[in-house]
Amino acid sequence: MSLWEFIFGFSDETKRRFPEPFVNASIDRHGHKRQVPMEVLSLGMGRTGTASMKAALTRLGYPTCHGFDMHANKRDVVMWDEAFEAKYHNDKSLDLNKPDFWDQLLGHVSATTDTPCNAFGPELINAYPNAKVILVEREIESWYKSFEQALIRSADHPYVIQFFCMLDPYEMGYFKNLQKRGFMQGQFRANTADEWRANARPIYREHYAEIRKVLKDQPQRLLNYQLGSGWEPLCEFLGKPVPDEPFPRVNESASHDEMQLVVAMITMRNVIRNIVVVTSPFVVAFLAWSYSRG
Repeated sequence: MSLWEFIFGFSDETKRRFPEPFVNASIDRHGHKRQVPMEVLSLGMGRTGTASMKAALTRLGYPTCHGFDMHANKRDVVMWDEAFEAKYHNDKSLDLNKPDFWDQLLGHVSATTDTPCNAFGPELINAYPNAKVILVEREIESWYKSFEQALIRSADHPYVIQFFCMLDPYEMGYFKNLQKRGFMQGQFRANTADEWRANARPIYREHYAEIRKVLKDQPQRLLNYQLGSGWEPLCEFLGKPVPDEPFPRVNESASHDEMQLVVAMITMRNVIRNIVVVTSPFVVAFLAWSYSRG
């Protein structure tokens, strides 16, 4: 990606590698029905190889949800906001332990991985009692370093974020509430970036302990998968033949950073366009006034 793409448009290669921001499906899933059975819940925290796990599950035949998917259909963010309100902010209008809501939002996939699905681990486990559960756990300091760089630092400058959300309500604005009220205030019980940093490690530990506690009487449903283990333990757990190819290895940090750069470039182009649209009538009026005065 380059300044050339920012000015003249994204290349086909960029769109191939990061298709989600260019899809813009605009599907309202409220009222949708389940299309495929929910079979696999990969509930490891973000930055624990979730992109590789999505690639692996997709290769095994499971349509899989990943956090990047929200960029392809931003209206899903509205439903994720509803879910976070229900679980973390005491909105009693939804019962997330039953499949009704999830069949609408996730009815088009048969597997989940990454954020925001991992913020609703116990609820998804209860809603889909026949689904198998995968946990990928990373050494906590290695995880924290990656997580802090990718997500928490974005909360260090809230007023800058608010400014761009105001100028780009239909791209960046969609994610403002999810990032702050969903992830930061909800899942990580923080109101500032520093509180988020302080809470990250304890909540990481709590997350894995909670999932294992929920499944303590159903050990056959849980696979504690180690990154680097390859296809065999995963395929044995899921009852799938081992593919004749290497296990996917996605550089999650690089992939996330590049995706964020694409989104940032789209946002900046939208901001510039919106500023031009808003200010153009005033510029024209001023020029006309100046001309009329001779």
